[in-house]
Amino acid sequence: MADLSDLGLSEYEARVYRALLDTGPTTAKELSRASGVPMGRIYDVLASIETHSLIRSQDASRPKKYVAVEPETALSRLLADRRRELEARADQYEEVVEELVSELDATQQTDERFWTAAVGPEETIDLLEERIAAADESVVMVAAALSAQFDTDAVGNRVAERLNAAIERGVDVSLLMRPELVSALPETVGERYVSTLSPHEHFSTRTSDAVEQTFTVIDGVETCIEVPHPLDDTQLFAMIDVKDRAFAGEITREFEPRWEGAKPLELG
Repeated sequence: MADLSDLGLSEYEARVYRALLDTGPTTAKELSRASGVPMGRIYDVLASIETHSLIRSQDASRPKKYVAVEPETALSRLLADRRRELEARADQYEEVVEELVSELDATQQTDERFWTAAVGPEETIDLLEERIAAADESVVMVAAALSAQFDTDAVGNRVAERLNAAIERGVDVSLLMRPELVSALPETVGERYVSTLSPHEHFSTRTSDAVEQTFTVIDGVETCIEVPHPLDDTQLFAMIDVKDRAFAGEITREFEPRWEGAKPLELG
């Protein structure tokens, strides 16, 4: 059940405000009695909720009287306060993240082979998004079929957002796909590629009939390889992420002549 404490008020502050709604204009002494808040605390509590603009006071009267602001107005003010607090906290967290990224950034890269796998459509897209987000220099995407990278508007846009973030930080993104996939892209995904990615100097798109597999190479070091379902090759079963510079180099050497022989594509 919702309570005023959910919007930042203490128990005493909530009790005083509720009591004022019941009593109407009243003195601190009467309010202490009506709310059950000790007389020794009542003035501090009144001063506190007055800073939230939840009550008004009549200084000219003796003794001083207080009245509650209408609930709709009071709740709107509390909500605005909470939003400001959350925005300030979010800014603080962003600053912490920026500091920690620099501190925790892996400066010592090893050439030791490491691989992991994700099974299932959602898990594979999560893995692909994660690895694109980790790119520092380059992302090479090769698409032979309308895979899980682009099979729905939501998923395709998620990948596009990651690619856009990558090129904004200076990562070179190359997308090579079969010609027939261009018209098969979901409409909103195609629009995003046209309006956001295609005009950027760090993004290039080409098409080639020589594309036979679907994979992504990150920074020339790791390769994300899609694994189709064994009973239905139009469905994605899993994704394998292999961190092996030598293997990524072999893939890249196979990719480069296909890229050179491909046709540049102007989306739109």
